Amino acid sequence: MKKNLKKQTGRDTKELKDFALGETKTDYPQTYAPEVLEAFDNKNPGKIAWTTFVCTEFTSLCPKTGQPDFAKIFINYIADKKMVESKSAKLYLFSFRNHGDFHEDCVQTICDDLVKLLKPKYLEVVGEFTPRGGIAIFPYASYGNKEKFYQDLWQKRLSEFAPGKYSMELSKLY
Repeated sequence: MKKNLKKQTGRDTKELKDFALGETKTDYPQTYAPEVLEAFDNKNPGKIAWTTFVCTEFTSLCPKTGQPDFAKIFINYIADKKMVESKSAKLYLFSFRNHGDFHEDCVQTICDDLVKLLKPKYLEVVGEFTPRGGIAIFPYASYGNKEKFYQDLWQKRLSEFAPGKYSMELSKLY
């Protein structure tokens, strides 16, 4: 017995016409810029699938000293109706380069901005900041929508969080 499988098609130009990204010249924001984030429709909103973004070159500024802080940022999420466009995410994370805030605040801000944009089923942001003064900081922020499954997931992952648990070794990226 043959199953009727729905044929997947690519995006048409009408779906992509409002995206500013992908133009010939990219303007990099010089200050914190949540407005550069763009979302697109998830073609599979009824499915549960993880998406992970890994930013290996995140930088922000210490609000006290103005010195740069370096980190790897891991964004793990389960989309609902919207997904984040990757180049806009890159430009958004780049916009923290001259932003003075503590590590924990940067990670929470990223989480809050993405939740506001996407309204995902589940989202978490992990920061692995390079040690300064002999101390490494690994902030974690997360969100689960109101459905019981995602609230349970949120509580489980929050209660089990430990540095390195929801991220990966860089050797596995390259």
